[in-house]
Amino acid sequence: MSIRMTRALRVSALAAVAALLTACGTPQKPLYQWSGYQSSVYQYFKTNGATPGDQITQLESQLIKNKAANEATPPGLHGHLALLYAKVGNDDAARAHLEAERALFPESAGYVDFLLKKPAEKTAAAAAAAPAKAASGV
Repeated sequence: MSIRMTRALRVSALAAVAALLTACGTPQKPLYQWSGYQSSVYQYFKTNGATPGDQITQLESQLIKNKAANEATPPGLHGHLALLYAKVGNDDAARAHLEAERALFPESAGYVDFLLKKPAEKTAAAAAAAPAKAASGV
């Protein structure tokens, strides 16, 4: 092996090591900003959903922070908020968050559509039963 070739190999090896160290030294920005979402879900299951109002406040606050920092909302956050809003009886907010989940994560569309269909079926059944009840005098 010639001196020139050995020197070229050494320079190449040093350049490769320098590139590798540079790549390892710069941390990547996370894809999603999870902040308090994971702890909120854990707390929900730990307490059997005892404090939906507090969790709604916490997660809505996280959504505002994510938007202000131009950070991506994690998958499931809007879905969890929909669950919490449905639990406190705010069906409009629950629907809005389910639709936001579907818009951000199209792979959830089938499940979200299924969930959105359920309240509509109950409402239609209640509306159909109301005239029958009125007619029977019950």
